[in-house]
Amino acid sequence: MQVTSQLYGQFLLNSQINYTCTYLADHIVGLNHNSIYRYLKNEKLSPKLIWESVKDKIVYSVNGKIIFDDCVLPKKHSRKIEGSKVQYAGCEKGLVKGIGIVNCIYYNPDIKEYWVIDYRMYDPPTDGKSKLNHMIEMLGMLSHRNVAFSNVLMDTWYATAEMMMVIHKMGKGFYCPIKQNRNVDDTIEFSQGKFNHIQAQNLTWSDEELKHGKTVNLKGLNINLKLFQVVLNSKKTELIVTNDLTQSSTDNCQKETANRWKIEEFHREEKQLTGIGKCECRLNRSQRNHICIAMLVWVRLKNIAKYMKTTIYQVKKKLLDEYMIKQMRNPSVVF
Repeated sequence: MQVTSQLYGQFLLNSQINYTCTYLADHIVGLNHNSIYRYLKNEKLSPKLIWESVKDKIVYSVNGKIIFDDCVLPKKHSRKIEGSKVQYAGCEKGLVKGIGIVNCIYYNPDIKEYWVIDYRMYDPPTDGKSKLNHMIEMLGMLSHRNVAFSNVLMDTWYATAEMMMVIHKMGKGFYCPIKQNRNVDDTIEFSQGKFNHIQAQNLTWSDEELKHGKTVNLKGLNINLKLFQVVLNSKKTELIVTNDLTQSSTDNCQKETANRWKIEEFHREEKQLTGIGKCECRLNRSQRNHICIAMLVWVRLKNIAKYMKTTIYQVKKKLLDEYMIKQMRNPSVVF
């Protein structure tokens, strides 16, 4: 039997726990696990396949959001998987050895739906690119593909002066948190080119500014920005910066940045339902192909869930229903 992306994708979609090549071979008569290894080794799947699978499904909106963030697929117990490196993983709340992926999703807040539209493997030894390089590359693809959106939402890691300027020159807005030690200037003199930057944590806020934000200059940028202090809970406060100078409400700013967590939902779904981080192949190309097909599986699950008007978790678990019904009607074990 010939191994194809259809066969491998069907396996990732149907399997509930084990996503290894040997497990797949054990469940298809006449299929050798070496055939699967060779397929993953020799195939050359690219992120472009994700775009091709979703471009006709996306419902665009003038309020559309582009959200960037990265995730790490932990490979803690392997020393020989290519492409894995020690890096910070939010899911582990610390450094972990794993494969990094920079993801880009499109979110339509009007209908509260999102689609993954692009991704890049974070693998500096192979391509020499940083996470910021990957994000700039994907931003360029958005223009090429005529993706309609209003704002870019990103994490602190991507909130560099260079990245903000790239988005600003595109004529798009951005919202992102900045670190407390970021150098900013909120004095009137900065409009005249006289800067007095201090760390953001040392800024003083009036009651009016807490409600409506303040205009500031961020060191390294020649554009005015709006800064908001958003209280998340009694122990955590975020400083949110945007180039949308018409934004005059801290509450609205908080609602806008809250959309950023949609990408965390995506990360959770793809890790729990597609086996994206469960490939044990050592070769870099094998890992890349596995990840690409796992992304396609997420897209298929999302489409099925929308058609069935349910969640992708229910779609995945429903695959076990037939087995459960069969076992309850004809028990394989007698007690």
